[in-house]
Amino acid sequence: MDRLIYTAVSGMNASLNRERVIASNMANAQTIGFRGEILQATPNTLEGPQIEVRALSGTEVIGASMKSGAVHRTGQPLDVAMQGHALLAVQAGDGGEGYTRRGDLSVAVTGVLQNGEGLPVLGESGPITLPPGANIAIAQDGGILVTDPTTPGQPPQRVDRLRLVDPAGSTIAKDLTGLFRVVGGDGEPSVLPVDENAGVIPGALEGSNVSPSEVLTEMISAQRLFEMRTKLVETARELDEGSVRLMRMDS
Repeated sequence: MDRLIYTAVSGMNASLNRERVIASNMANAQTIGFRGEILQATPNTLEGPQIEVRALSGTEVIGASMKSGAVHRTGQPLDVAMQGHALLAVQAGDGGEGYTRRGDLSVAVTGVLQNGEGLPVLGESGPITLPPGANIAIAQDGGILVTDPTTPGQPPQRVDRLRLVDPAGSTIAKDLTGLFRVVGGDGEPSVLPVDENAGVIPGALEGSNVSPSEVLTEMISAQRLFEMRTKLVETARELDEGSVRLMRMDS
């Protein structure tokens, strides 16, 4: 059998992986603060004494695009859009520290400040807990301001500050839950330092950085490429059958 079929099948697998990434990006085109995933395809050529005419295709997700999404004003006091490259620290499901650009915040019935995914938002000393019934506002530096509705004349009290970090100089990766994590050189999870200069835009949300029109075009291109590679398998079968017929004629 000609090794062409292995090349074609590896290309089909690469196309399927590409379509999975594109489908994930397309499904999150309207998700607040979402960062589109980036897929890299690499040809893998086996070295040997024969002429290298076949190259298998390998694909892997190498990261996420960190370009900013569009910012929309909502007027909601607990909505925040991170400025620059800042990330918001939240408590992940495993208890560790994760990072996100999703800033649709709310207060749970327990008083814990959480984002739209229900993850506790971290402050200067852990998850932020707010007094029940208080009026809450968020300043541009991420400070949490609380006022008592029973004493409207009193100035707002600063009770905490959003833990805003800057990933510059660190390698971060998106986990299966969509949160960004930083991994140290020893392979153990680590945390990013607080960026004292980071700020937010109160009353606004940052949308996904995925363009629906672009990702739709990528999906059409990926489907056509998969069809071409499927036809290549059929071509390999025809070549193999032709070789068998020639061998029978010679015999």
